Amino acid sequence: MTTFFFCLLSISLLISPVFSQEAKPTHNIPTPNIEAVTSTYLGNHHRNFYGNKAPDKLDVIWKFDLGSGKTQNPRKPYDFMLWYGAGWTGQPAVIREDSSYFLVQPSYSHNLYKINAETGEEVWRYKYDDIIKGSPTFWENTYSWGDDRFMIFQGSRRGNQNTINSPTIHSLRAISYLTGEPLWYYNSERTRCYSRDVDGSPIVYQDTFYLPLENGYFLIADPRPDCGTLVNERIEPKVYDLIKMYSEEDANKHGNNVIMEASPTLLGDRVYICSGSGWIKGYNIKTDSVDWQFYTGADMDGTPVVTNDSCLIVTIEKQYIPGKGGVFKFDPSKPPDESVIWYFPTENEEFAFWDGGILGSACVNDAYIDISDNGLAAVQAMDGNLYVLDHEFTTKDSTLGPLNKHYYPTPQVAFKYETGPGISTPIMSENTIIVAGYKGIHLFKYDDLCIFERVDHYPGSFESTPVFHNGKVYIACRDGYLYCFGEKHVEE
Repeated sequence: MTTFFFCLLSISLLISPVFSQEAKPTHNIPTPNIEAVTSTYLGNHHRNFYGNKAPDKLDVIWKFDLGSGKTQNPRKPYDFMLWYGAGWTGQPAVIREDSSYFLVQPSYSHNLYKINAETGEEVWRYKYDDIIKGSPTFWENTYSWGDDRFMIFQGSRRGNQNTINSPTIHSLRAISYLTGEPLWYYNSERTRCYSRDVDGSPIVYQDTFYLPLENGYFLIADPRPDCGTLVNERIEPKVYDLIKMYSEEDANKHGNNVIMEASPTLLGDRVYICSGSGWIKGYNIKTDSVDWQFYTGADMDGTPVVTNDSCLIVTIEKQYIPGKGGVFKFDPSKPPDESVIWYFPTENEEFAFWDGGILGSACVNDAYIDISDNGLAAVQAMDGNLYVLDHEFTTKDSTLGPLNKHYYPTPQVAFKYETGPGISTPIMSENTIIVAGYKGIHLFKYDDLCIFERVDHYPGSFESTPVFHNGKVYIACRDGYLYCFGEKHVEE
């Protein structure tokens, strides 16, 4: 699957006229030295990197008006809502061009933006058919020197002009990073699931594209536009495989909620995927099969996170389970029924549409510490608390799992702070934690003894996940703006 074949000349000739309308002709113009600082949601294939340097303060350096957009109420067709700014997951990608840095930011105004990270000035925007809830993935197409050399993959909701039964819903697209023009469109097909949106952020590994879709299928494809197919005057990518990741029993249990909103995570030879059907599944790249799976029974929107000891940290909601939601640590090198290292439950607390547990993902400091330092994981729970856990050590206590069937060890709690409820994912470095929620964004510092101090706070309603770079943090707010926070130096 990972070996590419030459595309047919006849297909290339058919595609050429389309590019003149949809993605503009290849210019072969000189390009700057471009590379990603953070290339996808939570930074990389392991989902554990959040930037190079965190800020010390939360002064507003600049803000960018993302605007607002209409979207259908998924529970009430033709009932439209107006949403502002950006929300879950909504984390920008940070891209370096020579010595300058840029953000690729999704929004609820239906627009995907490229923005200068230093000045907050817009470079380009591309308009989707609906609001954008996920985060972008950046990929360098080394097979091309044209506009598709550097590509952005971004999903959206299904489109205000569409119903769940519309024949074509292009809720996943590839965009040129250089021009902001579309390169290909993917039609997310109708299944038993009630969604055809795309919220997850794909990974491209060995030139193959991997993404779980909200319709319950796992897409494996060729990301290159020139190997796609012309369908109704638009290019669609070449699909290698489309794997159904739920059973009919799963769909019956969860009222057709077999949505996969989480992003895929690479660890070893497997891509790990969480689902609303209640399963964590490991797809083996070498055997082209799912050969590892663990049943939690819960809805899972959080993305698996890899630790330095080659384990996974996975968050789960309260929905569909008799026990409490919370966070697992797994060793997936072991059989599933022997893989749980610990489970940490959070308190049941209803908020908005949710019954409790953890909606966002975990973050870890593993990418920023020496092997001898404490490996910490942080989560923001619907019970209103930030929990920081020492993920390498367990206590002598045990706790019931989410299905109330098995007892598991519990991790040590290094810090707990009432931040208010939130669905954003915290981010952290070797001495900083940033957590955003419905009661603002909080900045914490901590030392080698795991002594924590909240050093700054900015009010607001945040659902997006932040990213930091060069002493600044970038995050979109539900007030309609993308913010750049840092330390503002007063000129004398």
